[in-house]
This record gives sequence, structure tokens and C-alpha cells, in this order.
Amino acid sequence: MFESLKERFDAVFAGLRGKGKLSADDVTAALREVRRALLEADVNYKVVKDLVDATASRATGVEVLNSITPAQQVATIVYEELVKIMGRAPAPLAISPKPPTVYMLVGLQGSGKTTTTVKIARMLSKSHKPLVVACDLRRPAAVDQLRVLSEGAGIAFWGPGPGETDPSEVAVKSLAYAEDHLCDLILLDTAGRLQLDDELMAELDDMKAKVPPYEILLVVDSMTGQQAVEVSDAFNARLGLTGVVLTKLDGDARGGPALAIKAATGVPVKLAGMGERVEDLEQFDASRMASRIMGMGDMAGLLEKIERSADIGEMDRFADSMKKNRFTLEDMLAQLQQVKKLGPLDKVLEMLPIPGGAKALKGASVDMSRLKRTEAIIQSMTAKERRSPEIIKGGRRRRIAEGSGTSVQQVNQVLAQYEQMKGMMKSLGRMGPKSFKISGAMKNIFKGR
Repeated sequence: MFESLKERFDAVFAGLRGKGKLSADDVTAALREVRRALLEADVNYKVVKDLVDATASRATGVEVLNSITPAQQVATIVYEELVKIMGRAPAPLAISPKPPTVYMLVGLQGSGKTTTTVKIARMLSKSHKPLVVACDLRRPAAVDQLRVLSEGAGIAFWGPGPGETDPSEVAVKSLAYAEDHLCDLILLDTAGRLQLDDELMAELDDMKAKVPPYEILLVVDSMTGQQAVEVSDAFNARLGLTGVVLTKLDGDARGGPALAIKAATGVPVKLAGMGERVEDLEQFDASRMASRIMGMGDMAGLLEKIERSADIGEMDRFADSMKKNRFTLEDMLAQLQQVKKLGPLDKVLEMLPIPGGAKALKGASVDMSRLKRTEAIIQSMTAKERRSPEIIKGGRRRRIAEGSGTSVQQVNQVLAQYEQMKGMMKSLGRMGPKSFKISGAMKNIFKGR
């Protein structure tokens, strides 16, 4: 997401940085490119005009043009204006003081409502007991899809009985089920359409009247471009939206909806879907999103991702191994598995503040097959071999290669990488058990070397 926009912005500000002092014409030319980049990213033209006008009025001031680092000042102003149009402060989901809290998820067909319903339920399951309710009785297999996803995430499910066709009645009956099973959060997965129509809106109006929701969340596909703003306007006018959830922000969409919805409709973007897994949902934070667009990375988001995926027991065991100056193939395998939990590594790289932004990342290759192959090789070893790799000689190496579907040469490469990491860990161990990071040998695994 935003890759082309990041590249365009990087080129604009690189041109400004090459000048010791800026003139008003320099700023005007740069903002012309900013305007063009935003329009090509499918941002609503009214939002683009407001952003560029606000930036121009601030960036052409004497204190900016005569400052020591005018290019940085202009970039900072663009960053602040991006944050402003997306919503200054994160807007968390509201919880009713009187349970159950009811969320109604609405949107067009294919926007990702069903998956998002389970994602939200899972995200809030640490402090609440959610119930997901199948109110989409029109799309084939929608009920089964929600049931399967909820079971996989360990979330309670309620659906229609045999022959039941009224989604509002399903929602009403879910209240009694929630009370009986002590569920304090109800999420209604409603039906979508290929386009807005009166029948859909009437159905949602009826459900809203019978089961008043505390939040009405519009699920929007980030790849729909400026249509997302039109859809948001229509749903907001009829239902009174409280928030928007953007899906597929991990894809190659141009990102216009993320930038424009709040400014164009006044409805805050509350959540962002960053992947297909049920855990790939995060609170939308305008400052972090703007940082990514400006090529400044998102270290806070990366640290949160690491914290969510970290296995505390495994971390403690690894810290104990380092304290005793002992590093085994079991520790190496644990590191690999921890890294895999972070999700696609190219997405992790995008969250780092790498100089040059998107262009610098183009040369980074992440070979996930190499990582999986390394994992298979270590898992093909016996427990004794993992703890004492020095016993792995010719015969054992052939057996491990056959068991993992690899070659002896690839087994040798893994053992060589282990020796490199072992040396690195010894050095880190002398600096303290919590000083470790992904080693050079691990980077070689990711790059396929």
C-alpha cells in the first residue's frame, strides 16, 4: 500500500533537499508534484485541494524559506497536513456502559465484512467475551464461512435456524443467547450487495431499530478508490455511521480511501486490515500511516507487532540459554518460528525507517521458501542432534536431507549458518540476555544466500 505514493514523495523531497535555499517557486513546483501524486493515488480531488492549499499557505512563509533546513520543514508540514486530513487522534471502538455492546458491520459485497467481524471479535476477546452473529442470509455459504472462521478463532457463534430467512429476527434471538452464555459483545455480520439499493438499506434500518447498535461500522475495500468515499457518504446519510474499517491495506491499492474518508465524510477510520489472518487487524493511527507514506517507517507499529506475536515462554527460555552461554539448533528453530509469526517479511521491512524509502526496499529479497526449508531441516533432526549439532556427521546428514526433502549440501548450509549464529549469540550474551536481534546469518536465510 502507498508504494507509488511513497516513491513520488521521496522524489519530490529529494529534489528540495538538493537546494540550499528554497524560493516560493520551488515550493510551488514541489506542491504541484504532491498534488499530482495524491490524485494518482485516487484521493478525492476536494481533499487534495484542501491539503495542498493548507500546505502552500504554511510552506511559503518567510520562517520556512529562510530556515536552515527548508526541505525538512516543508516535508514536516506535508506530514502534519496528512495527519490532519486522516484524523489527528486514533478513534478507538466504543464499549457500552450497559452490556451487551452491539456492533453492526455494514458494507458492499466483497468488502471483507465477514472476515473483519471475526477479526474484531478476536482483537477484543482478551477483555470481552464476543459473539458473532450471521445476519447475511442472502450470500451463499456466508453463514458457514462465519461459523468456520469463528470456530478457528475460538469465538462464540450464532446463526439462523432451519428455514429462518429474516436477518433481524436472527439478531434479536442472538441477544438471549448472549445473555445465557455471558457474552458482553455482539457483532452482527450483515448482508452486502454489489451496489447500494433500497432493499439493503431497509433491511439494515429494520435491524438497527430492533437491535440498536452501539457502533455502526462500515467495512470498505481499500482497492475501490474514490468509490469508497461515495459509499461512505451513502451509508452515513442513511444509517449514521460511527466508524470505518479499511480492509486490504496490505495490498497494492493506491490508498486513496485511507487519506480521504475522514476529511470527506467526517466519519473516522477506526481500524485497518493489514492481512488475511484473523490477527491482522490494527487500530488506524493517522500519524503512523502518514509516517509510512513519507518514508519515515513505523517503529511503534513494528514493536507492537513483535509484542503481539512474541511467545513469552520461548523468549524466557532463550534468555536463559544466552545467560548460560548455550545456543542450540532448537534455539535457532525457535527464532525462525518467532520471525514467521510477524507475517510477510517484506511488510515488516516497510515499517523500518530505511533511507531512500520504497526504492531502497526494491532490492530487498525475502526468500520465504529458504526459511521454510531451514525449518524443515532442523525439524528432521532428533532432539539429541538439535542439542548437540557436533554429532551430525556424514550418515546423519544424509538421513536429515532425505527426511526434509533437501540435499546434503543444503543441510551443510544450515549447519554453517548455525555456527555463524552461535558465534553471534556468544557475543550478544556478554552484553546481556535481552540484547539479541536477528543475526546476519538469519538475514542470509531470508535473502536466499
